Amino acid sequence: MRQTLAFCVLGAAMTLAVPAAMAEKPLVGIVSIAATEANNVRYIKGAEAAAAELGWEVSVIDAAGNADQANAGIQNFAQRGAHVIIDMVFPYSSIGAGLDAAKSAGIPVVTWGGGLGGTVAATNGSGGPMAVPVVEMMVKEMGGKGSVLALTYHTGEVCRNRELVMDEILAKYPDIEVTKNEVRIPGYFEDGAQYANAWLTSHPAGDEPLAIWGCWDDPAIGAIGSLRSQGRDDVKVYGINGNAQALENIRNGHMTATAWQDSYTEGYNMVKMLDEIKKAGDSWQPKAAEVPAVLVTKDSVDQFIKDHPEAIQ
Repeated sequence: MRQTLAFCVLGAAMTLAVPAAMAEKPLVGIVSIAATEANNVRYIKGAEAAAAELGWEVSVIDAAGNADQANAGIQNFAQRGAHVIIDMVFPYSSIGAGLDAAKSAGIPVVTWGGGLGGTVAATNGSGGPMAVPVVEMMVKEMGGKGSVLALTYHTGEVCRNRELVMDEILAKYPDIEVTKNEVRIPGYFEDGAQYANAWLTSHPAGDEPLAIWGCWDDPAIGAIGSLRSQGRDDVKVYGINGNAQALENIRNGHMTATAWQDSYTEGYNMVKMLDEIKKAGDSWQPKAAEVPAVLVTKDSVDQFIKDHPEAIQ
């Protein structure tokens, strides 16, 4: 009887010890602007892979495009005693309350596309450089004239910076007229389709070179639905990020080009850098660590997929 009781006590002690050990596992808190969007998903998977190698666990909060929810998410992770926090896309200027909470708790915060500023320790995935090859190709293929429908998004720093790049390049081409419409998160596929429908009505085929540009792939993919339903094959379509749907649309001739963002590597690299940041402590100097974009067109898409089969998974 005493032996049975001893085993019961030991078993109970082990049961209590397991959750305690799990609770000590360092937490990576990720606040995503759209956790189900393809590029966000790839980044999170990369972060999870690096965290697993470090013996850290990952928790994701989907802020659904809302800066107030992003601040609340960062504050939540600070209260939970997170080891490190990653802000995905929200500009550092819009997450001040969250940054203050993390700073008070001694937790480093990094951004993916949110820029360096405030108390942000590092960034990657910056939007501007990703847009350059796509916009330059668009201008060249339009012959420096015509009309562009630009599908924008101002809550995310990445899209803001991509739009600025587009503005700077198109400023050199006064014969290109730009119509801008801002999409929502969630709702970017539907908004892309709706804005394209309205824009196509006032831009008939054959009058001038036409193009649709999305500050990331998904709004442009929404616009492709409208083009196909109206039988319009005269409009070139450009996106950025290089998600699987975009690559498939390029293969099928529905999209002209995208700039592939290796977001898996960006997520992986950032978590590894967070380990360095934690170890460096006060001696850490904020920095950007960008991964270059790859321009993908119909001429290069098949070879690109052979080289990067993970891009269509």
